[in-house]
Amino acid sequence: MSDSKIWFITGCSTGFGRELAEQVLARGERAVLTARNPEQLRDIVAKHPDTALALALDVTSEDAIRKAVADAQARFGGIDVLVNNAGYGYFSAIEEGEDEEIRRQFETNVFGLISLTRHVLPEMRRRRSGHIVNVSSVGGLLAFPATGYYHATKWAVEGFSEALSKEVGPLGVKVIIVEPGRFRTDWAGRSVIESKTIIEDYDATAGERRRQARGYTGTQPGDPARGAAAIIGAVDTEHPPLRLPLGSDAYQFLSGRLDELRANIEAVKDISTSTDFPA
Repeated sequence: MSDSKIWFITGCSTGFGRELAEQVLARGERAVLTARNPEQLRDIVAKHPDTALALALDVTSEDAIRKAVADAQARFGGIDVLVNNAGYGYFSAIEEGEDEEIRRQFETNVFGLISLTRHVLPEMRRRRSGHIVNVSSVGGLLAFPATGYYHATKWAVEGFSEALSKEVGPLGVKVIIVEPGRFRTDWAGRSVIESKTIIEDYDATAGERRRQARGYTGTQPGDPARGAAAIIGAVDTEHPPLRLPLGSDAYQFLSGRLDELRANIEAVKDISTSTDFPA
């Protein structure tokens, strides 16, 4: 194992966040665990009272973010690895989307991630070391019906993270974009939000996707414990990948996406190259 690190992980009540918290602490490292309700983390902290700190954190609150980062630095002296894991899904055809839910999705999945990153970066930049781990999705590189707004948030995370990596890489700070496929978390179950508006014309597209997602909940191929271990392994490497797809389905989805993009670009090559000024 590499030198012991101090982790700051959002969304630790379930799924990847909880698995990461438990595995990091089991390695003897220190971790700040955050959730809207920190009581849900009491059992983890009880096993590691000296190395775990549970904090209440709503990532949509700038004041809460500022306080959580300050509390983490006061307790452990700094943050070596920030894991922006908090986020959730929203099932809705684009036309069915509700303004309040769309904005709440972006506040959590995008703006909360951005704010936390900006609060943690100054210390990492001064030390010329650190890791920013942003949990995206295969849905950050491709899209399906019924989850257009979720995809929009994750595509934003992808662009933000890639640009960030080019800015902070020369300063010793490493960025990893985690892109899980279907894992047995609460993403498509208890945690997901669905639009109240249902338009019959979208039943064969968005409607069918909703039914499929409900049907596979609890039987997804991805193991969150193994996914968390893969994230930790990537952080441990000297040269971590910018993108870390997780799951055999993620590999298949993204390989197909590359082929699709190449075919699309080649099909319109003549049009693309015809729009320059004449030589």
